[in-house]
Amino acid sequence: MGKLKSYQEQIQEIVDKGINAAEEQQKKIAAKPFEYAEKLESEAREYSVKNLRKRYDGYSESLFEQLRSLNSRFGNFAAELVAKLEKEAAEGAEAVSEAAEDVSEAAQEAKKSVEPKKPAARKTTARKSSSSAAAKKSTASA
Repeated sequence: MGKLKSYQEQIQEIVDKGINAAEEQQKKIAAKPFEYAEKLESEAREYSVKNLRKRYDGYSESLFEQLRSLNSRFGNFAAELVAKLEKEAAEGAEAVSEAAEDVSEAAQEAKKSVEPKKPAARKTTARKSSSSAAAKKSTASA
């Protein structure tokens, strides 16, 4: 389960790097029109391009901060989910371990109750019949 946590952190870092890269590119692209507008700005205009740029930059920063916040919240959610999965896996492993111990104990008990007892020594009937036949032959010849 440690791998899940690692994957979650790696994904979160990748998303964060992507957000930072997108923010840099957006700022570079957005800066060009403002640079040209500032060059052309005249004092008679109703709205200052510099003020407009500040407002735009403020909105842009707010957007990327919200994306970072969302990424952080997702990371927290994923961390909670990973922790829950790890806990469930540990509980499952513990239950399996206990069940294995129970099965082992039951097997030991069954083995003890089934162990064969040594049989008592028996006389074979073949020996009796061959000794009886020899005795009959000796009485018959006498």
